[in-house]
Formats: sequence, C-alpha cells, structure tokens
Amino acid sequence: MKLAIIGLGRMGMALALHALEDGFDVVAYNRNPEKVKMLVTHNFEIQTSTIGTLTPAYSVKEVIHTLPAPRTILLMVPASAKDQTGSLALSPVDEVIQQLLGEGLSAGDTVIDGGNSFYKDSIRRYNELKEKGIHFLDMGTSGGIEGARKGACLTIGGDKEVFEKIEPLFKALAIPHGYGYVGPAGAGHFVKVTHNGVEYGMLQAIGEGFAVLEKGPYKLDFHQIAKIWNHGSVIRGWLMELAERAFQKDPKLESIEGVVGGGETGRWTVDVANEEGVTVPVLEASLKARQDSQKMPTFAGKVIAALRNEFGQHETKKKSSHTTSP
Repeated sequence: MKLAIIGLGRMGMALALHALEDGFDVVAYNRNPEKVKMLVTHNFEIQTSTIGTLTPAYSVKEVIHTLPAPRTILLMVPASAKDQTGSLALSPVDEVIQQLLGEGLSAGDTVIDGGNSFYKDSIRRYNELKEKGIHFLDMGTSGGIEGARKGACLTIGGDKEVFEKIEPLFKALAIPHGYGYVGPAGAGHFVKVTHNGVEYGMLQAIGEGFAVLEKGPYKLDFHQIAKIWNHGSVIRGWLMELAERAFQKDPKLESIEGVVGGGETGRWTVDVANEEGVTVPVLEASLKARQDSQKMPTFAGKVIAALRNEFGQHETKKKSSHTTSP
C-alpha cells in the first residue's frame, strides 16, 4: 500500500517512520523542507529494518502527482480553533485540503485527518469532500510520540466501508487491539476530544498528589514513590511510568517552571459537555488549573508539564524568577 503523509512534526515524523517499517511506501511532505530532509536522514539510519520506500515531496503538487490514484493521504497538521465560521483565515487542515483539491485531489481519493481537530469541523469537511466524491476519515490519535513510533491508539470515524478498505494501515500503525471504527463522520475526533478531557483530569490528580507530598512533613524521594506506585497500586499506569521517568531525570523538577501549556482540546470537551447537559466538575477544575498556572505556577503544574513533555515532547518553561505556590 502506498500513502502520503502531510505534516512531519513530532507525531507525523514518528508515524511516517512507523509506516515505512511496516512495509508501506510513503510519500512525505512538510511545508518546511527541512523536516522532509530530516525524515530522509532518519529513514536512511534505519534502512536495515525498513521495508517500505520513502519518496520525499517538496510541494503539494508533487504529492498528488507522485501518489497513484485512488490516493490515501494522511494529514498530521496542527489543529485549528473550532468552528472557523466567520473567519477569513483558513485553518491549517482546510488550507492543506484546498491545496490538494487545487492540485488534482479527485473522486475516489481518501483524506484522513489524524490531528486534534474539533469533531464538528470534521463533519463539515466530510460533507464538503463527499460532494466531490472524495472520502474523509477522522482519526483520533493517542499514545504520544512513543505510541506513534511503536504503536498508537486510534479511533476512526467516517464511512465504515472506507475504513474497512484502509484498515490494514490502521492495524499497522496501532498497538495490538488499539484501534477501531467508532462511528460516522466526526466520531473519531469526538472520542479523542473526550479522551483529552479525561487526560486533563488524570494529569491534574497526579500533579496535585505529588504537590501534597512535596508540602508534607517528610523529605520524600518522588522517583521512588512513583516507582512503587507503578508496581501493583490502584493508580499504576503509563502516566505513573512517565512520572517515574521524569523524577529520575530531575528529582524535584527544579529545572521546570510550574506552568502548563495547552488547553484548547480540554476546553472543547467542557464545551461539548455543557452543550449536552453533562456535569464535568473535574474536567472544568483541571482546565481552570492550567489557565491559573500561567499567572501562578505550582508544583502540581511542574508535574503536569513534566508528564506532557514525556509523552508528547511538549515544551516546558524553564525555571525563572517565579516561585511556586502551595
């Protein structure tokens, strides 16, 4: 199977290398050509295990004319703010789709959006492309950089028959039992938006727990505690493994400012919950804590920032003159 991957950021780069190692021929494009060159270098370094063929592309036109029809194109570009209605500026996803259409994207082709798009935008894109006979699948992608490289968690929405035709790709990119068709257009991203909200709450709980330990009457080894908790406790899991890793690198997280980035997808989760009349006090409090950390860094914020860096290489602010608060 041959596919194109557009967008070679942290996740796109990892997915491209994963696809190549699983035998897929990949046409790769990024608007910054240095990313394409970087992929070529990485691919060369793993040639002994690479089965698929990498074709670097340096324009959207090259992608369209290199990839045989019917085309399968995976977009891994940054998500935009939801509901762009009224804005003259196209979102990154819509911009790429328009470029693909302008260069010859045609009936029978399939576009997969693997970024963190808002599910209503995915429904709109599905409908717009369906009018042209072009298939659209929305793919919620979880598991961080390690997941993208070794086995991701994927939730896919769209037409089931289109999913079934491309299912070998999803099966190859996902961890065993870690993918599935979850419903019609928008369902894949709806599940992912909700997943991100749950993630906010779990991160906040872990951060606050270590903040209590940090302010307590004992001089504790957080790396040791995270390691113990990760072996048999009720709260063991991947996030606790990442906490163990982060504390091993920096026992008191002294190099990290307690400011937590992100927040957009968590806000979407809360908005959807409000629309549906679902009370989500934990998610609302977690989102507010992130927002508050911008003005008042905390030790809980340090933990959350460290965890986000571990699973997604999200940038952390280095410690400055700010002081943490209890």
